[in-house]
Amino acid sequence: MPGGQRHAPKPGQPRKPRPSQQQPSQQQTSQHRPRQAAGGSPEMEGRIADVISPVIAAAGMDLESVRVSAAGRRRLLRVVVDSDRGVSLDDAATISRKLSAALDAAPVMGDFPYTLEVSSPGVDRPLTDPRHWRRAVGRLVQVTAADAGPISGRVLAADADGVTLDVAGDHRRFGYAALGAGAIQVEFGHPQTELGATGDGH
Repeated sequence: MPGGQRHAPKPGQPRKPRPSQQQPSQQQTSQHRPRQAAGGSPEMEGRIADVISPVIAAAGMDLESVRVSAAGRRRLLRVVVDSDRGVSLDDAATISRKLSAALDAAPVMGDFPYTLEVSSPGVDRPLTDPRHWRRAVGRLVQVTAADAGPISGRVLAADADGVTLDVAGDHRRFGYAALGAGAIQVEFGHPQTELGATGDGH
């Protein structure tokens, strides 16, 4: 017969695909998949804090938080710092360079390249420590006080033991143990204080 005779496969016999139809194995396809960076664990963030805390303290600032997250094939290291005088853009850029040098000397970021982001706290940062309240003097805050419930007042003064609030014209003193986490209320006319600087690490 012209063209030759085609034989159908026997029942139950799998049909062999042509070479051009064979699918690559999972191992073959995964070899070309870019390696993704993993986010940071609490242990990793703690080691980073141990490395950068002395540098931040030497600059007259406080370390507020350290967060590591994945950003594709890189990691993003977010460091939040603060001080009594605030954090200017120049301050953020200067401390960013110093932190980069410290992280290079003690590589705790692993094998992945990373981006370092240094910023000051935003107005949404909860007021939990005496220094937070001290730096909020003059700001309107919302807080829950023991035996008083939710109150709104302006911070008049704050020291190591407690805070004085102007609540509807009444000056009221609260110990920190009687206060929950305070929240700064956004007011028109008050400038935003959050600044930041970023830089690439290795």
